Formats: sequence, structure tokens, C-alpha cells
Amino acid sequence: MKRFRRHGQESHRDRIKQELYGFNKTVEHGFPHQPSALVFSPSLQLLAIGTRSGAIKLYGAPGVEFMGLHDENAAVTQVHFLPQQVDLVTLLDDNSLHMWTLRAHHGVSELLETGRFTLTGPPGAPPSVTRVTAVLTHSSGDMLFLGTEGGHVFVVEVPGFRELEERNISLENVTNSLPEDYGGRRILEHVESLQENPVNPLQVLIGYGRGIMVIWDLERHSAQLESVWWTEDGGHVLSSHSDGSYCRWMVAGEGTQSEPEKSEVPYDLLVCLLRVSRPPFLFLSGGMPRASYGDRHCISVIHSKTHVALDFTSRIIDFFVIRDGPDHTGSDPSALVVLVEEELVVIDLQTEGWPVIQTPYLVPLHCSAITCSHHVSAIPLKMWERVLSAGALQNTHYSKKPWPITGGQNLSPDAPQVKIMFLWLLILTNVHEDGTVRFWDASGVCLYPMYKLSTAGVFLTDAEPNDNMNQCTEGEWPPFRKVGCFDPYSDDPRLGVQKIHLCKYSGYLTVAGTAGQILVLELNDEAAEQTVEATVADLLQGQESFRWKGHTRLEVREEPVTFPPGFQPFALVQCQPPAVVTALTLHSEWKLVTFGTSHGFGLYDYQQKSNVLVRCTLNPSDQLAMEGPLSRVKSIKKSLRQSFRRIRRSRVPGSVQEANARLEAELAEMELAPVQRKIEARSSDDSFTGLVRTLYFADTFLSDSSHHTPSLWAGTNGGSVFAYQLRLPPVERRSEDPVSAHPAKEIQLMHRAPVVGIVVLDGHGSPLPEPLEVAHDLARSADMQGCHQLLVISEEQFKVFTLPKVSAKMKLKLTAIDGSRVRRVGVAWFGSSRSEDYGESGLTVLTNQGDLHVVSLPGVKLQVQYPCIRREDVSGIASCVFTKHGQGFYLISPSEFERFSLSARCVVEPRSLVEVPSQTPGTTLPRAQPDGPACFIIANLTHGNCQSLCVCGLTCLFLTAVLQEIQKSLEGYQP
Repeated sequence: MKRFRRHGQESHRDRIKQELYGFNKTVEHGFPHQPSALVFSPSLQLLAIGTRSGAIKLYGAPGVEFMGLHDENAAVTQVHFLPQQVDLVTLLDDNSLHMWTLRAHHGVSELLETGRFTLTGPPGAPPSVTRVTAVLTHSSGDMLFLGTEGGHVFVVEVPGFRELEERNISLENVTNSLPEDYGGRRILEHVESLQENPVNPLQVLIGYGRGIMVIWDLERHSAQLESVWWTEDGGHVLSSHSDGSYCRWMVAGEGTQSEPEKSEVPYDLLVCLLRVSRPPFLFLSGGMPRASYGDRHCISVIHSKTHVALDFTSRIIDFFVIRDGPDHTGSDPSALVVLVEEELVVIDLQTEGWPVIQTPYLVPLHCSAITCSHHVSAIPLKMWERVLSAGALQNTHYSKKPWPITGGQNLSPDAPQVKIMFLWLLILTNVHEDGTVRFWDASGVCLYPMYKLSTAGVFLTDAEPNDNMNQCTEGEWPPFRKVGCFDPYSDDPRLGVQKIHLCKYSGYLTVAGTAGQILVLELNDEAAEQTVEATVADLLQGQESFRWKGHTRLEVREEPVTFPPGFQPFALVQCQPPAVVTALTLHSEWKLVTFGTSHGFGLYDYQQKSNVLVRCTLNPSDQLAMEGPLSRVKSIKKSLRQSFRRIRRSRVPGSVQEANARLEAELAEMELAPVQRKIEARSSDDSFTGLVRTLYFADTFLSDSSHHTPSLWAGTNGGSVFAYQLRLPPVERRSEDPVSAHPAKEIQLMHRAPVVGIVVLDGHGSPLPEPLEVAHDLARSADMQGCHQLLVISEEQFKVFTLPKVSAKMKLKLTAIDGSRVRRVGVAWFGSSRSEDYGESGLTVLTNQGDLHVVSLPGVKLQVQYPCIRREDVSGIASCVFTKHGQGFYLISPSEFERFSLSARCVVEPRSLVEVPSQTPGTTLPRAQPDGPACFIIANLTHGNCQSLCVCGLTCLFLTAVLQEIQKSLEGYQP
């Protein structure tokens, strides 16, 4: 009977676990790393991007997202949608073709791979015969034309990937069909371009590498003309050339035109603007004089008398034009969509000045490198609106037009009334850093930018604010205009911010940086001009035997500075020496900020703008802590571990936690297997033992069990915990009487493992509520009747002490169980997926093995364990941040966050439906109206960077699209 009860209890607990916990990687936020291919489906209104890592990502209306990953570790070189279908084809650089489809399942579409294919040539043929260089999806919807490196064009049936040998276009057939004067003059090479006549699906244009362009009749199996890209009326073709020129050719019957009808060089010394009654839009990528502008990434847009050279921040991958209208083909171009290596830029072509349309997704999170992340849940609606209002004032240069890509239906539930805000810093870690903090809306599938805060204005630096929408300089030629927000350059690495803490109830924010600066800011709806007062905190406390060898501190502006609406700094603490701030906590109810570095920690009263406490934790033998993260001094340490730390410290400016994480990954191969490794006592001579890893405020019992008082707790890299009792004056005298701090407790962990977290549990075993949370009726008051418990989390174990005696009660030895070490920890509430009224508190834990754990509170027992991040992905582990409701984020690339959930209830993931277009495959597109607007694109990159169709020689430019153009308008088109 006793055994039966235990089994019943275990079964009940297992059911509870299923209701509370469940691991899912839900969505990827940010910009795809290393994009390599772009395509747009006008019928589906979907954008597809392929990457060098083999990922394929589809985007439609905001919230409509799909992702697929090829099994092969190969780059996606081309992506093509099948006309009027929900299928697409990808070409990888291993020469394999893959078919994908958006298949509906339970009312939601899923991106699935349905087939793969590799061309096979005749026995003994060289690989170049079947090396695919160009792909054409025929308008019939059931054929692929594959141009190859050997000059042949293979025809493959889809979706079955069956080669139609009788339809193949061999190199010999094309050569025999050429006029005699061309056949002997040029040798055909690889196929660079394949295009279908928009009004005659029986004609396919083939462009070869040496400049021969052939129109092939699929019915007669013969060549008709030398030329290049079709206009949509079928009357003209256009070619672009390596010297920056483009040509227009007329298609007339079955004859041959040996000379172009017209040739243009847009950036010749003598250039006239277009003067026609119905001018076309011209979009030219490249074409810049290489001697003067070889380092510019430009697309020129020419329309009537307007000529702008859009200057992008990184290399252009590809671009296309979106057109309004029911069929998206017969109307004016409305938007230019450009994919560059580091961002997606959309230009509004219907608004004067052609402004940029703000993107609701694919926002470059890595405008400058992400060095710190912080998540705040359940933002009060009033504060949410104030932050949005401040951000709106910064975005007046954006177009008011809605997002032009509208494919699919977003079926995800609406975000709750109380939003979730996700914040991180976008700071460069090289010689140019700009000190900005960016606020993002993370309540839904799309990570949307809300507001940007710059801290550089407080200090005297050479940094200048970046204007991403610089207009053309009058008289400049070419007429450059910088577009895009990716700008990884500023002027002072000391501006880099390492820690942030926001109080969502009071509107106070504290920001701490690389040079020991701690700014306190307050949310203000009006602009203000003020001087920021600086207070020095000497963490060495006059120890003359130590000499700082790192960077100098930032100089504060003495004159008043005008700050725009938003978060405005009003107080500054400068640590001395100016080392990286490694820990930071704000208590807005007590008006206190505590901060720590590798030398000690301090407590600052930001209401009275004075120091309350300064404590040095530096070990006298720790010379490394004196050199700083930007020091170039190198020395030989006694142990291999210390040597690795020294090298990493000298090369990589940034947070000490991240450096330690990198070190562990590098040493992993030299240590024992994880399961075999035991806890080893660490020497007090290890470097950075005095480094402060965690700081914590608590209202708890320190002196006796009858009186609870405010307290400050600090944990160090050497396994020490310091507790201070705080005495706050009454509210009515808070601004006059000083706050005092008195040493109360000190704990030294036996194995000296770094302390990564401290939590105080109340009489019910629940974590203490956040400051002001009870006052706003968003949490119940802490139980002050029962005994409190102190939970100290080190890298190797979880240990519970009773308060106020600080006697050990229980512990969980993580390292002794599976050899893991704690890298990140957070407190979360796990609500039941079946009952709204039930939930449990727990610790979310990430280890150096990349595993996620949930540890119960107050029992400190492992509940679930899931593999999440590769053990070798040190940057991903170091960047992880947990939310208060069981979710988390970590960097999967410099520009993308992976979102995951440990909660069975709280899951944010895309749920979308894409339906098959109403127009059936193979329907002939309507002919252009004779008086319609003209538009064509001449593009895209040099041969070495081509992603699709290159036409005119080894270093030619290639055409990426031709939109509506009519013969009448072209005949009147004169420079």
C-alpha cells in the first residue's frame, strides 16, 4: 500500500510537469545571417530569402513567417517560386535542387521539403556539363529550365523532378542555329541567363557567358535572335555591360539585329536627365565609375528629372520592385525592395522624396554588435505608450505607407493588453562604439523596434550621431543618398554598455558601461536641458600598491545638454579604476543603485546623488584585474587556465562573464569528460576572484527573526557572499537624512565556485516580489511570518541557507551529477496549461553544456532537462537571457535571436496560412496596355557575386527584372 501511494504521487507529479513544462524553439527574431538569395512571388505576396548556412525563410504580412533548413550543409544560391503555386525551388552550391511547398495542416501552413534532384550527365562527362548556373520556372508551372556551366539547357518536369530529354537544348543545337558570322566569332560558354518571353511562353531567352544572347523557340527548336532581356510587351530586350552601360534592342520578326537600337552610360561625364511625357522608372545596380566609387554599394533610380543613387551600407545581394494593382503587373511601381548583406531596405516610390518604409520584421538587430540583453515582462500600459511616443518622434523620416508585402494570414493570437518589452544594447565591441540602448516589442512573432536611447551625449567624445537618411548634396554627382541603418562604426570603445536595469513601474533606468560609468535615467515626456552630475566611487579605497593599466575614464560634459523626450540621464557614478561594470541592480522604491566591477562593489543613492557604500573585493595577488579589458599588456601566468584568461582578456573587450564562458569552451577538450569531472576546490590565487558577479536587494531577516530590514547582497567570482544591512530614513526625511549600510553577514563557499545568482525566499518559499510590484497590486506581499531562506547559486551547485542564522539547509550539486556548470539563471513563474489558477515558481538554468534545466522552489529539485544550444556555441550560451514566464532568447548568429519556451502555457510562435492563388497555373499574362507606364530594372552585381542571371561577359552586370514597358514610351525616351 505504501508503494502504491508513492507510485500514485509520482504519477500525479508527472502530470503536473506536463501541464507546466514543455520545451520548444518557437521563432527566430532578427535578420538572416549571410543572406545569399532573394525572390518575391507577386501572386502569393511572399518574400523568400536563402542563406549560406542552407536556411530558407519566407515572409509575408507581419507575423507570417516560415523557415526551412536543408539537410545539406550548403549555401542557397537561387530561390524560385513556381508561378501561381505555393511551391518553390531552391538551388544549393552543391548543385542539388530542392522542392518546397506550403502545405496546410490543421488550418495552418507548414513549409515542407517534398523532393530533391541532382542533374546526371552522360557517362564520362565532366562535372561542368551538369553544373547548374541558371534556373527558369516556366509559366506553365510544370517545367524547370536548367542552364549549366557547360552551356546546355536541361528541361525537368516538376514536381516529380523527371528529366524531359526530348525538350533539352544542347549547346550543339544552339551553335548550329547561330548565324555564320556569329558562330565563328564567339565561343559559347556557361549559361548566365534564362528568361521567358512574358507574352509568348514558347520563347526562352538564353544568355551565355561570352555575350551571346539567343532567343530559343521551344516549338521550332531553333534560335531566332541575339539579344538579352524581354520587356513585358515582348517588343524590346535590354542588356547591361561591364563598362557601366546598357543597351536596348528591338525584336523584329525572325531577323537578326547586330547593333543595338540605343546605348546609354548613366554616369558618363556628360549626362542629361530624362525628358519624356511618360518617363520610365530605371533601376540600375552597379555602373559606378570604379576608380572613384568602387567601394560604394549603390542602386540608381531614375524617373523623369529625378535621379538618386541610393548608397547602401553593405553589399547588394538582389532587389525587386513591387507594383500595386490586382495582378501586380500593370500599374506604377510602388516600392523598391533591396536585400543587402546586413539588412532589408524598402523604398516608397509613390511618396515625394522616396522615403524608406520601416520594416516590421527582418530588422537588423546588429546595427552594432549586441553586448548585453535584458528582458522586462508585463510592462504597464501607460509606460508602454510613453516609450512608443518617444520612439515615434525619432521616426518622422520614415514613410507613412503601410508595409507592401501582404501575403498569407497571421493566425497567431493577438498580443495581450499588457505588453512584453525586450531590451538589449546594440554596441560595437571594436574600436567604434556608439553607446545606444534599443527597446524592442517582443510581445509577438515580429520583434519590432520601439525606441532608441543614446548615452554618448553625456560625455566628451569624437562620436557624432549617425544620420541614416542623408539627402543628396546639391550639385553632387552621382547624387548619393545614404539609406539603411546598419552602421557598425563610431568613435570610442569606452561608450560600450555592458549592463542595464529598468524599473517598469517608476520609469527609472540605469545603464552601466565599459569604462566604469553608471548612468541613472528617468522617463520624461518633454525635452529637457540639464547637466549630469558625476560622483566618483573609488573601489580601490586608496590601495597605492596597485596601478591601473587599462583605459582612462570618459570625460563628462560640464555644460548643460539638451535631451529629447524619452529616458534622460540625471546622475552619473564613475568607478575608479574605470573597469567594466560586471553587475548592476536598481531598487526604485529605495532610490538606490548598486554596481560591481572586478575590483569591488558600491551602493549609490540617486535621490541624494551620493555614495552610500564602497567595498573593495580585490585579491592582493590578482594583478590581472588591474590591467583592464582594453589593455594590450601580455604576461605569463602560472597555470594554463590563467594564461587562457589573460589572452582572452587582452584580445576581446567586453563583459567578463562572456570571456569566462569562452574560456570554459576552450578548456573543455583538455578536461575530463563531463560525467567524470568532480567539483574541485579553486585556489584563492585564481584571477578575478574579487570580480562581482551578482548583486541583489532584499527586505529580509538579518539580525534576528523578529525584525526584517532592507539588505544588499553581493556574490563574487571567488565564491564569497557579502550581506549588508541598510537603514533608510523615514519617507518624510528621505531627501535629507543619509542612507547607511552596515556589514551583517559573510559566506565563503567551500569550493570557491563563482556565485552567479542570489534569491531570498519568503515564509511560503516564494521569491520576494520586485520593487513596487506589490504597491501596484501585481504581486502578493511577501510572507514575513515564517522563516526566510537564502538561495545561493554558484556555477557548481544550488545551496539553501536559513535566515537569519545562515545555516546550511539543503543543496543540489549540479556539477557532481552531470559535470555541468551554471552559466545563466533566472526566476520564472510557470503557469499550468490546463488551469488558469495553478502555477509554480522555479529557476530556469542554462549550463555550459547548452542544456536547459528547471529547478523547483523552494525544494531545489531538478524537474526537467532539455538540450538547447550546442556546447561549442559559446557566444549563444553567453548571450542567453530568460524571461519571467519561462521563455528565453539567445543569439544563433550575430544578427539573429532564437526564441524558446520552457513553459507549456506561455508560447509565442508563428501560426500562418497561405492559400493557393485563384489564378490557375499556366495562364498567359495579359498584354501591356499601349499607354501604360514604363518601368524596367537593369542590375545587379559583378560576375563574381552573381546570385542568378548574369548576361554580358565575365564581369558583366545582369538584369534581375523587367516590369511594364511599352514601345511608344521607349521610342520617346531620349537622354
